[in-house]
Amino acid sequence: MELPLGYKLNSEELLNSNLSAVSERERTKIADTYKWNLADIYLNDEVWKSHKDKLVTELPSVEQFRGKLSDSPQVLLECLELISRLSKEYARLYCYASMHSDQDTREAKYLGMVQDMGHIGSDFSAKIAFVQPEILKMAGSVIDSFIKDEPKLGIYRHNLDDILRRKEHTGTEREEKIIADASLMADAPNSIYNIFSDADFPFAEVTLSDGKIVKLDKAAFGLYRAVSNREDRKKVFGAYFNKLNDYRRTFGAQLYSEVKKNLFYMKARRYETCLQRALDSSNIPLEVFHSLIDNVNANLATFHRYLNLRKRMLGVTQLHYYDLYAPLVNEVDLDYSFEDSQRTVLVSLTPLGDEYMAVVSKGLNEQWVDVYPTEGKRSGAYSNGAIYDLHPYILLNYNGKYEDMRTLAHELGHTMHSYLTNKTQPYATSGYSIFVAEVASTFNEDLLMGYMLKNIKDDDVRLSLLGNYLDGIRGTAFRQTQFSEFELKIHELAERGESLTGDLLNTLYDAIIKKYYGHDKGICIIDDEAKAEWANVPHFYYNFYVYQYATSFTASAALSEQVLAGDRLALKRFLDLLSAGGSDYPINLLKRAGVDMTTSLPFELTMKKMNRVMDEMEKILDKEVELEKK
Repeated sequence: MELPLGYKLNSEELLNSNLSAVSERERTKIADTYKWNLADIYLNDEVWKSHKDKLVTELPSVEQFRGKLSDSPQVLLECLELISRLSKEYARLYCYASMHSDQDTREAKYLGMVQDMGHIGSDFSAKIAFVQPEILKMAGSVIDSFIKDEPKLGIYRHNLDDILRRKEHTGTEREEKIIADASLMADAPNSIYNIFSDADFPFAEVTLSDGKIVKLDKAAFGLYRAVSNREDRKKVFGAYFNKLNDYRRTFGAQLYSEVKKNLFYMKARRYETCLQRALDSSNIPLEVFHSLIDNVNANLATFHRYLNLRKRMLGVTQLHYYDLYAPLVNEVDLDYSFEDSQRTVLVSLTPLGDEYMAVVSKGLNEQWVDVYPTEGKRSGAYSNGAIYDLHPYILLNYNGKYEDMRTLAHELGHTMHSYLTNKTQPYATSGYSIFVAEVASTFNEDLLMGYMLKNIKDDDVRLSLLGNYLDGIRGTAFRQTQFSEFELKIHELAERGESLTGDLLNTLYDAIIKKYYGHDKGICIIDDEAKAEWANVPHFYYNFYVYQYATSFTASAALSEQVLAGDRLALKRFLDLLSAGGSDYPINLLKRAGVDMTTSLPFELTMKKMNRVMDEMEKILDKEVELEKK
């Protein structure tokens, strides 16, 4: 068969090559081409410091507008332009410090720089606390007349309307200053969690069946949980999660602190629940969140069908939680060098046009990406597009698997969203909602999968790829909703005045995960150590973030099918979405792109697609059984 770019048949040589590439944990030994170039932001730390000091001296200048915003359109414009300029510089300074810190979370110097920026940000927020209360004293008709008299205010129209929309949740100037000052403490739970879990946590070691001793940091866990040897997977899961469980009291205190922070802002902003406050920031209707959980729970039978299919393909009598990342086809393991992944992802994005592909290629070749895991490096992956006048950056922890190639496609979706938004929108409307952001990233995942399936006809490879697609639905539509249900539950308990301990969090998480995976029905056994998995999820510190992965997955699935079918208008609507930034509320932007997230239709389409994929896989398996009989 003809293989697409990047595809390799499984071989011991290739597997060892990938493991070797990702096992080099000393950052100084990684070639520069695999590391991002932060000198594009500021040449060095001294230049960063000079810009930071300049920003600090300029911050008091915003106070000249206190009590004067309603004087004239010109005064209001000058104030908003100054705040935009200072905010843009603050974001650039913060990104430089935080990304340096993410390279090695053990490095005290850059952690101190991040903390410095936190103090400056809190001071900045306090100094501009007068702005929203003063705008709220102006009637909507006054805002309209100001914009008519001073057209340059037009770029702030949506932001001004949003301030008016949230009037009942905005305090007096003094109250707003107190809320702003509270940000000095607000990042503590997340900061402590990140440092402890990435830098100071005593990761377990495990001896594999071949005698190799592996230190199970987060990147290694992500790699070795997917090995084909079942006993090794069991050891890896047991060692990793049991070590988390040993520190459940510490992790519990950290997460409870995060929830209490959310409670403070809920009360300060006069919302009824933490969920309501979180969703209202982007004007997302509550029913979108609750409908997601209801829809997923109503479709657990479809999820269990997937689990039973995985059980069949693995040839096990009983599926366990540690089997969920194992390769589905023993003879086929999709391993990729980073160069292979770059080429394959780039070709898969062809439907998005030459300009889109040219920018992606530029980013991959000009050190926008930090590729491999190293000691102390922040775990996971992200795209940072907050530096308006530069280009986005991507952090990866690349392990050489198909999942890592899919992650690259995912983060490039975020990167191109930021790139197109920053290119098209003024700074005032360049910040887009996470609700929309995850559409851009999961859209790219769909294009990658579509390309792979179009070019591969071999049944075993198709089974592996289709299984990987189902794994993506499990990890996004079902797993993230499972996380969301847990997140909702712990906030509801805290809102009722109940305390959260590590043991209670274990109990809550265990009940939810067993429900989702059909533990009591014997569908998939959730081994005892998995109850501590919640301690391994950094997104619980992002204030009801994860549900947007699931909603975005369903939205992007609907959009990508239209684009892959060659619908030129659908492509234009999608690229317009990526260029719209925060110029409107995310629900409205998605409606213009062709998806109504206030209905269940996107989720229903995703379930239909999931069942179609399982139908195809079962046909292939049945055909193989018939051939074996002959």
